[in-house]
Amino acid sequence: MAIPPFTGSQEDHPSAQQEMTVGRVRTHYPVIRGASGCDAARLLPCDRRPPSACVVHSVSGSEQPEIIQASFACGFRGQPASQPVRRPPELSIIIPTFNEAANVHLVIHALDRSLPGISWEVIFVDDDSPDGTADRVRAIADRDARVRCVRRLGRRGLAGASIEGMLSSSAPVVVIMDGDLQHDETLLPEMLRRIRSGDDLVIASRFSDVPGAEGGASDGLSSTRLAGSRVATRLARTLLKIDVSDPMSGFFAIRRPVFEALAPRLSTQGFKILMDILASTPTPLRTSEIPFRFRARQNGISKLDNLVAVEYLGLLLAKSTGDVFSLRFLLFSLIGGAGVVVHLITLKAALACGLAFWLAQMTAAYVAMTGNFFLNNTLTYRDRRLKGRRLIFGLASFYVVCSIGVIANVGIGQLLHDHSSRWWLAGLAGACMGAVFNYVITSALTWRVR
Repeated sequence: MAIPPFTGSQEDHPSAQQEMTVGRVRTHYPVIRGASGCDAARLLPCDRRPPSACVVHSVSGSEQPEIIQASFACGFRGQPASQPVRRPPELSIIIPTFNEAANVHLVIHALDRSLPGISWEVIFVDDDSPDGTADRVRAIADRDARVRCVRRLGRRGLAGASIEGMLSSSAPVVVIMDGDLQHDETLLPEMLRRIRSGDDLVIASRFSDVPGAEGGASDGLSSTRLAGSRVATRLARTLLKIDVSDPMSGFFAIRRPVFEALAPRLSTQGFKILMDILASTPTPLRTSEIPFRFRARQNGISKLDNLVAVEYLGLLLAKSTGDVFSLRFLLFSLIGGAGVVVHLITLKAALACGLAFWLAQMTAAYVAMTGNFFLNNTLTYRDRRLKGRRLIFGLASFYVVCSIGVIANVGIGQLLHDHSSRWWLAGLAGACMGAVFNYVITSALTWRVR
């Protein structure tokens, strides 16, 4: 039976219903493996002609042909109805942002200028900036497919943003860098080269001890921040046995599979993601350092504040204990300890004013609870910080939970006291039980993830 000639358009052909990607061209008609060895798709069944009725008419390109044309015995001659498909990126630059709208276009221009011949993408992870940073990124992304935006709602913090950004990438190499132009983007090709050569991690160091190195942090840091950074670096190197010159650096490249393996161990709180990576790896990573000069910020203001120091100490303690306790629980417990001091001071003052003990005790308890709530809201749960009406409801739920926690505290303490003469042991056990109860319930109720 003769096969009637096919005279319709390319889109009308029965086999032209499935998109196939061949090389860098997205085609709308079937092709087969050409002479160049390209991985083209198999012919789909067609009732207008036998499968053997297709031949490759012409192939341009070598390993990844740009155009493939196919002709069919049924009369259909395929023409490329396609759009260019960019190569998958080899390098993803992750940039956590908050109120960096003025720097977005400057950063993208700097990356474009510094990465010729490299397939790259940049992922801005924005913590819902009120200055419209995410809108600025998306406006550029409409014209440039290398630019992406991840907008986070109800979450804050550089470490969490860095982790989410790296997990959203499919490139084999990811880089963390700031969006304030203080990091030297011209180092990116060398960082990528070192990863290609076998390094797992490449750190841009402000304090490199390489002879003749031109690294330095004095240009971009105040004298106070410079001194604090040096102290924090010394503590990390001493307590965590981290053998790099700048474990506090916010500018580094890492193999994505290495990061993926470490991600479940990392804390989403705080600002020092690199120190967390170095302290969390079960086996040493092949690491190298590149000295660089930390530049002055061009626009905006620093996101670091005095609370970062407290978070850092908590992270340092958590990693020193092998993550037996989480950073959040340690901060919650430290604030609870401070609350005990507040409680005793208030109790003494209330008794001095002539209040009955039960009333003085209740007053002291709720003063301490109130202080603990606002400190936890500001520090421990800064990434879930309550505001407005939620702040009022959160305080009420905190009162309820902590009141129940007092019952758990007294119950455990009394039980142990009845079986032991060591009152301090019973009191300590009750306090620990109350702290754990309060932490677990308030995390799930007062500061629950929305």
